[in-house]
Amino acid sequence: MSRILAAAYLYGVKNRFAFQPRYFLFWLLFFGVCRTVFLAYHYPFTANISGSTIWGTFAYGLRLDASATAYVCILPFLLFIIGSVFPRLPLSRLTSGYTVFIAVVLAGLITADLELYRTWGFRLDDTPLQYLNTPKEMAASAGNAPLILLAAVFVGLLAGSWGLYEVVVGPIRALPSWFGRRRAALASVLYAALLVVPLRGGTQQIPINQSDVYFSRIPFANHAAVNAPWNLMSALILRKSEQPAKPFMADSMARQLVAGIYPLAVGAPGAPDSSVSYLAEPRPNVLFIILESFTSKLVGSVGGERGVTPTLDSLARTGIVFTNIYAAGDRSQKGLVSLLSGYPNQPTTSIIKYPRKTEQLPHLARQFAAAGYKSSYYYGGELAFANMGSYVQTAGYEHIVERSAFSLAEQNSKWGAHDGALFDRIAADLKQQTQPFFVTAFTLSSHEPFEVPMKPRFPGTSETDLFRSSVYYTDYALGRFLREAQKQPWYAHTLLVLVADHGHQLPGNSSNQSPDKFKIPLILAGGALRPEARGQVVATIGSQTDVAATLLHQLQLPARGFQWSRDLLARNPVPFAFYCYNNGFGAVSPVGVVTFDNVSRRADSAVGANVPNAQIELGKAMQQVSLDDFARK
Repeated sequence: MSRILAAAYLYGVKNRFAFQPRYFLFWLLFFGVCRTVFLAYHYPFTANISGSTIWGTFAYGLRLDASATAYVCILPFLLFIIGSVFPRLPLSRLTSGYTVFIAVVLAGLITADLELYRTWGFRLDDTPLQYLNTPKEMAASAGNAPLILLAAVFVGLLAGSWGLYEVVVGPIRALPSWFGRRRAALASVLYAALLVVPLRGGTQQIPINQSDVYFSRIPFANHAAVNAPWNLMSALILRKSEQPAKPFMADSMARQLVAGIYPLAVGAPGAPDSSVSYLAEPRPNVLFIILESFTSKLVGSVGGERGVTPTLDSLARTGIVFTNIYAAGDRSQKGLVSLLSGYPNQPTTSIIKYPRKTEQLPHLARQFAAAGYKSSYYYGGELAFANMGSYVQTAGYEHIVERSAFSLAEQNSKWGAHDGALFDRIAADLKQQTQPFFVTAFTLSSHEPFEVPMKPRFPGTSETDLFRSSVYYTDYALGRFLREAQKQPWYAHTLLVLVADHGHQLPGNSSNQSPDKFKIPLILAGGALRPEARGQVVATIGSQTDVAATLLHQLQLPARGFQWSRDLLARNPVPFAFYCYNNGFGAVSPVGVVTFDNVSRRADSAVGANVPNAQIELGKAMQQVSLDDFARK
């Protein structure tokens, strides 16, 4: 009898307290089945990718599947805790009813996603909500859909999920009376607490986003790895910030004003303007270095403090330095898009959060690839940060190096590998790099908390002193790298592009909208420059978005796709810059700077005497037209 009771005890406890892991596993397998259905439904695309890439859609997509599963499991896990304390709760019926309801919803979403992807080319997001107030158009859009096939898929997913539930989960066993409700509740709480890990995609610093599943240069493979319900939830959360603001003026007037600066952005032909060429050869290598937080306030060659960036200042003396360049925004992910795609920022969000939109942007890497360049991207941190990974992957870089590629000993920064390790890795790789190459490197050591692997260059423990020392360290690591690079044969055929991702409020604690916070250095240097380029100073007011067209024109490559970018080295450039801060914008001209608050809808500051009202109107037009373009993508 005692053996029978012991067996019954173990059976009841094992099966009851294995329910929560089994329930999690059920939904995880469910999403795996859904991915299989997606790949099968889009067989013409699937047939064109390798078996290892197909496997990669499951392996990389697992984290988003687990995150979606964790969200689905929150309520049943909470019910399980309550049911352990109050045994009269109809736990089995409640859980089954919830599971059926969620299965119907998810099967419907996943079935709709199959046909939406075939029609639109992107995974399910909030786009269908735009048609809720136009049911006729919605019906017309679905007119060519194979409704019988989709209905069969929907029913098949429901039937398959029910069978899967019976096999993997099964009934909830009653709690043995002698086990104890408190211990049962405690075990249930531990399982529920563990949901936090898959919910945020792991224990890493940055919560999961689409970048974590973008693993291939083939867009369809990346799309297949995305979990459609998770993608929809993410889009709904971001939906509010995507809405275009109330227009300032008639669209025709706004477009007319913008045409004077960026004619291609509004479909105008634009007046032809020749560019001054400073390159000694038509197809040099391009080493594009993005410097974290390098504000002009700390770069002597553009009017800042002396002695903080001796390497940059030396390059300015031997190259071309631009002294009036403004960042388009105030965050790294915004600067990345502005520099590499020549695209303006948004005041309350960033286009990089929307992989569907960034896939439609032009990119320097793709433009150089079309010209026969090999491309690489280097970053010492995690590309999952701010969804940078999806943006870099869809750009088509052939070789991507991020934090995980560095040894644990080299990951000596809170953010990953310090810039010394980053430049060492680039130097080693470039010795074997096929030419011509386009290499993008993004530094990180001058990011908060400003901890660097060397004795601080500037005494003091204030945040400003630590920031100065971190900028000095990155400049020092850059100088050490360039001294070695100049000994390599590739350097004589290389153009260096050095520019900041954004400015900084330090030193001086510049206000959020202050132009001093947005002013950044831009320097062209390297062995590929002609001798007469040495020491050139370009004082034209320009934007970070203008770097792309300026670079492409120097190499005589097409730049028309970069509609929000213009050539700073044109013979007759228009001096103007536009930047965004949190729900506001700044407009810069030779007369001065005016900033505008979108909440109060009025100018809140002006730098310079007699800034004309026309400058404010131009800034309004820039924001209105660029946000309309953002909303349409």
